Amino acid sequence: MIAVIGAGQCDERIYQIAEQAGFELASRGHIIICGGLGGVIEAACKGAKKGKGTTVGILPGAEVSDANPFVDIAVATGLGIARNIIIVRSAQALLAINGSFGTLSEIAFALQLDKHVVGIETWDVSDRIIHVSSVADAIQELEKLLN
Repeated sequence: MIAVIGAGQCDERIYQIAEQAGFELASRGHIIICGGLGGVIEAACKGAKKGKGTTVGILPGAEVSDANPFVDIAVATGLGIARNIIIVRSAQALLAINGSFGTLSEIAFALQLDKHVVGIETWDVSDRIIHVSSVADAIQELEKLLN
């Protein structure tokens, strides 16, 4: 599973980047794990569905119905932002696309757990984050890291 992380709200350009990333990951057989709500996450899940992939949403609330319509497996945790550690712990690697403070917390957890983080227009808080400028480069880096 690859975690796709990013802000719950984003502009159309970032949405398109995330949708493309979801499609490319799913097309290569990766399962997407995410926070299950909107913005970057919804876009990645939408792309994954176009790529015939599987999506897992780890939701902050207590209702599976809160998941975006592109989540296949919704896990209602009732944990709020504490659910971020579940997303990170469950992933083999993370793709951070843009993002806000929730994304920053997931990146911090990933770095603490020695998980690989590839980022597109995201936080620059560690030299361990592999920053790339395109989805193609992100996919190439992730697959190199996982093989």
